[in-house]
Amino acid sequence: MDDSVFARKNLARMIETFGGQVAAEAGDGLTAISEFDRTRPDIVLMDITMPQMEGIEAAEKIVQTHPEARIVMVSSVVPGEHRCSIAAGSAAFRAEAGEAESAVRSYQVRDG
Repeated sequence: MDDSVFARKNLARMIETFGGQVAAEAGDGLTAISEFDRTRPDIVLMDITMPQMEGIEAAEKIVQTHPEARIVMVSSVVPGEHRCSIAAGSAAFRAEAGEAESAVRSYQVRDG
């Protein structure tokens, strides 16, 4: 879930490299919520800064209705945003988009 098509394509390639499958893509927070409801993915990689609804707010709304949701915020934002993303219910925060790979790896290790 990222407003940048380039970032979404890179994340999709990374997920597929690890044998995963992309359940859905969204370019804004509102679509992220509806796509989560529709697909119920194992893990969500979500950008913080998106149009229509910020990723943190979208994550909070997803976790309110789906407490089992695993959301990793992936962004290159100002320090301090990680506290907001964790408070919103995200599972983790990665400061750089390139660090999303470690989130996917840790998810694979945990869930086998």
